[in-house]
Amino acid sequence: MKLLVYTLRLRLHLRELSRQAATWEHLGPRSSQGPGEKCWASVQAVETRSNLLSRPCITARIMRPDDANVAGNVHGGTILKMIEEAGAIISTRHCNSQNGERCVAALARVERTDFLSPMCIGEVAHVSAEITYTSKHSVEVQVNVMSENILTGTKKLTNKATLWYVPLSLKNVDKVLEVPPVVYSRQEQEEEGRKRYEAQKLERMETKWRNGDIVQPVPNPEPNTVSYSQSSLIHLVGPSDCTLHGFVHGGVTMKLMDEVAGIVAARHCKTNIVTASVDAINFHDKIRKGYVITISGRMTFTSNKSMEIEVLVDADPVVDNSQKRYRAASAFFTYVSLSQEGKSLPVPQLVPETEDEKKRFEEGKGRYLQMKAKRQGQAEPQP
Repeated sequence: MKLLVYTLRLRLHLRELSRQAATWEHLGPRSSQGPGEKCWASVQAVETRSNLLSRPCITARIMRPDDANVAGNVHGGTILKMIEEAGAIISTRHCNSQNGERCVAALARVERTDFLSPMCIGEVAHVSAEITYTSKHSVEVQVNVMSENILTGTKKLTNKATLWYVPLSLKNVDKVLEVPPVVYSRQEQEEEGRKRYEAQKLERMETKWRNGDIVQPVPNPEPNTVSYSQSSLIHLVGPSDCTLHGFVHGGVTMKLMDEVAGIVAARHCKTNIVTASVDAINFHDKIRKGYVITISGRMTFTSNKSMEIEVLVDADPVVDNSQKRYRAASAFFTYVSLSQEGKSLPVPQLVPETEDEKKRFEEGKGRYLQMKAKRQGQAEPQP
């Protein structure tokens, strides 16, 4: 009798696997298509000149306790890591869609990302990615994240992100290859994409020049000061952090950055905190396996109900005397403080002490006011 039950369960399981295989075959992650067929993504359709088309990347994963904080809210870093993985998959597929030197797509930049709605333990995260623009050496990917309550069936948009990748040769990861072009359904799409490309390229270069300082510890800091909440994490890059080609996944770095920013925010306000948004994350250089990275975070600005934290990532090739410590990535994270009921709480006001801290506070205030005005402009009804 037990053998019969086991056999029936096995047949049902195999039938389910066959159904899933048929579904993914329909989605076609790497199948060939004719030159006139289109790649339908979550927002718009994009068509490549190659017969091997980079299909939309669609993934799903249930959120577990180790993905969230003590209050049950999923860490922003966990979501950022899933976003990056989807972007890396579709970019690598596209960059290898034509005959030529094989490559892997490496993350260069993440545009501002807003966390539109919190995600909780037990919900399913649906991540969809599509290619929206290509330059000669880079790929723009748009990613959407939906959360699903599998008990009620309710779905909601939690994140929208734009990421930029560059293809690195498998033979020499310091060599950037050319990207297969795409054909756009409307001429305006290419022109808009080119404007976004030029803007992010300029901002990435400006950010790299102004990121030379280092977060230094201060003994016996006063509460509500920058020194009181600043935090650092030191991490040895191991094989599980890296691609098959020996450099760190961008998603791993972003997850660590979010953890440090979260510690800074929690130290400052001593309440439950969640990620509200991430300003552009710039990856200035690759981080290789065996390097030691230092992720440092410091409070730069506080409004009545939000906190801006600057996060810097420095890489130290400890076993390579030919290379010095360098700045690998940088970003600004914004956090909000929540009550046990999930309502926003007032944030203790930051007390800048030094001239540099006061300057960074004013710069943060400018970013805050600029984004606030942008949100208000979007909320106004259109005539």
